[in-house]
Amino acid sequence: MTFKPANNIQDLQYFGEFGGVNPSISDSSTYTFLSAKTMFDTFEGNADGCYLYSRHSSPSNLYLGEALAAMEGTETATVTASGMGAITPVVLQLCDSGDHVVSSRTIYGGTYAFLKNFAPRLGINTTFVDITKLASVEAAITPKTKILYCESISNPLLEVADITGLALLAKKHNLKLVVDNTFSPLSISPVNLGADIVIHSLTKFINGSSDTVGGVVCGSQQLIDDLRNVNSGAAMLLGSTMDSLRSASVLKNLRTLHIRMMQHSYNASYLAEKFENYGLKTVYPGLASHPSHELFKSMMNEKYGFGGMMTIDVGSLDKANALMELMQERNLGYLAVSLGFYKTLFSAPGSSTSSEIPEDEQEAMGLSDGLIRFSIGLDADIERTYKTMKACMEKLNIL
Repeated sequence: MTFKPANNIQDLQYFGEFGGVNPSISDSSTYTFLSAKTMFDTFEGNADGCYLYSRHSSPSNLYLGEALAAMEGTETATVTASGMGAITPVVLQLCDSGDHVVSSRTIYGGTYAFLKNFAPRLGINTTFVDITKLASVEAAITPKTKILYCESISNPLLEVADITGLALLAKKHNLKLVVDNTFSPLSISPVNLGADIVIHSLTKFINGSSDTVGGVVCGSQQLIDDLRNVNSGAAMLLGSTMDSLRSASVLKNLRTLHIRMMQHSYNASYLAEKFENYGLKTVYPGLASHPSHELFKSMMNEKYGFGGMMTIDVGSLDKANALMELMQERNLGYLAVSLGFYKTLFSAPGSSTSSEIPEDEQEAMGLSDGLIRFSIGLDADIERTYKTMKACMEKLNIL
């Protein structure tokens, strides 16, 4: 049977305390108990449906977690105060000092910095590989490896991970395949393809209004229980708890994700095809020229397209900066980091979201100075947008 993530979200029915169509927000940091024994049982993790303290869990956070677990097809999920607040506890929960991670070399700069610079201080080391080459991935696995880490669509080069192939490797070597699916919610369902754990930065497409930061870990009941354990759970003890008011806000935005992803994908596909036809070096998974175009097609939930992210290489950082400034001036979008907003966002990742990656390593992975990463917005008239972008490029002699 075809997996339908948007249906899974839609089928969840929550009533508010007074019959509201939205669930009531639990605006409390701590919760009362009718008996001292129930408090004890809750500390021991043996009292289902009882809330202890909002750093552990709250009704609002559980509503959102349940919806995201339904979307990704996992047993459950736990939400966090940021995307990094989801990534770091997972690594620290699954790895002890002396353990090893194999990771894609093209990942979000913050994740790269954590694995490269911070985790080694705790005795956890990482080998970075070209995730598109399964032989290279397998060659990097050691007896100490615990995690295989990748992004469905990599930031910022838009490389596509062969999640099914990676899942087979993970099972063969008894590893956990952790997939950051931030760039492709609904389009790709990693657990359906064999992944163990799915992470999102909720800040981006899922929330979609650039007004909050948040994260989620979707996985097995056992994993989420371990992460929340009051004595040894990394999510509990590191304290990256999402605020209940923010959870409620993200849950409301999640309800329109399917409509937004279709429009982001449609608009990005339109622009990518137009600019590639002009001979610009354009990378978008929906283009037949993308090296992993067929792989993406084989994995995707077709209705939601190839996502809203694309890159164009204009040749130099000076040209990239001039174009981004002019596009902002012409009201095409914002010169800003992040993604998933209703307006188009653009940045030069080499000097922004991937600046944590040393220049020589950026060069080795093909991250050039002139690369502009676009998060294409929800523009109602994408032809008008295209004409204005083209005029900007012509003015700067890029076209």
